[in-house]
Amino acid sequence: MNKAELISATAEKTGLSKKDTEKTVNAILETITETLKAGEKVQVVGFGVFDVKYRQARIGHNPRTKEQIKIPATRAPQFKPGKALKEAVAK
Repeated sequence: MNKAELISATAEKTGLSKKDTEKTVNAILETITETLKAGEKVQVVGFGVFDVKYRQARIGHNPRTKEQIKIPATRAPQFKPGKALKEAVAK
């Protein structure tokens, strides 16, 4: 399912117009993104937790030349599904 399909399915379930649903979905995604950029987590009970994982700097190797390269520290988004979501998918 892509974003357009998500918007269509959500509009159908809620009875809202696709335009209003698109605004809502975009606002939710922007809010999650901004919160993660600020270093905070977003917890949706029953669904899961969006969080930021910190990866330390490390030494890697170029597979072609075997040369060592320094990989800088980074922050990456992470999602941990909640119990209810895990159970719903498992059925």
